[in-house]
Amino acid sequence: MTMSKADRIKKTKVPAVNPELSKRLPPGQVLTERFPILTEGEVPEYDMKKWDLKVFGAVDKELVLSYEDILKMPQTTITVDIHCVTRWSRFDNSFTGVKFTDFLKHIDVTPNSKYVMLHGDQDYTANLALTDLVREDVLLAHSFDGKPLTDKHGWPLRLVVPQLYFWKSVKWIRGIEFIEENEPGFWEKNGFHMNGEPFKEERFSGEDLPIPEDEWERKDFD
Repeated sequence: MTMSKADRIKKTKVPAVNPELSKRLPPGQVLTERFPILTEGEVPEYDMKKWDLKVFGAVDKELVLSYEDILKMPQTTITVDIHCVTRWSRFDNSFTGVKFTDFLKHIDVTPNSKYVMLHGDQDYTANLALTDLVREDVLLAHSFDGKPLTDKHGWPLRLVVPQLYFWKSVKWIRGIEFIEENEPGFWEKNGFHMNGEPFKEERFSGEDLPIPEDEWERKDFD
C-alpha cells in the first residue's frame, strides 16, 4: 500500500531545534542552505504571449492580466525566512515582485470575501485567509536573489507567503479566486492543515502529532 505524503512525514524522525535559533526556526524544522525542489506533476512550459493571471470570484470586478501588466506594477524586494512542511527551513531569501497589497491597489479590485483559493498550473490549489495575503511581506514574485525564478521554483510567477508553510506559496500561479467559505485546496484535501502556520506546527488536519521529515534531503535542489 502506497503511503500518502502526509503519512510519510508522520513516520520519520523528528529533528531537534537548536535553542539559539528558536525565535526564527519553527519546531521540528532543519535549517539548510539548499533550496529544495518539491513539485507535484511536470514543470510547465509557457508561451509568454499567452500567459495570463485571472482575478475572479467574490470581487466587484473580474480581471485577466498579462505578464507585462504584472511587471508594470510597483516592484518590491523582500528578504524572508521560508519553512516547508517537509521539515526544511531556509533563512534570508530575497524575492522580487509585486506586494499583494500593492497588487490589489493597482488593479483596483475590492474583495467581497474573507478567503482566497490560489490556482497554480497542473491543477494545483491552496486556500488562504485574506488576512494572510494582505501583509507587507507577501509577494507575487518573479525573481529570486536578483535573478528570474527558475522553472522548477515557479517561473514566471509564484506566491511567497513566508508566515505559512511553503505549500501555501503557490508556484506557477494563474488564478486568484475570492471565495465565500474556506475550502480545502490540493494538499489540504490530502491530509494537510487548513492554515499551515509553522510556529504552531499546523502540518496536518485532525491530528496533533510530533512530525518530522527528511524526505527533502533526497530531492533535487538549487
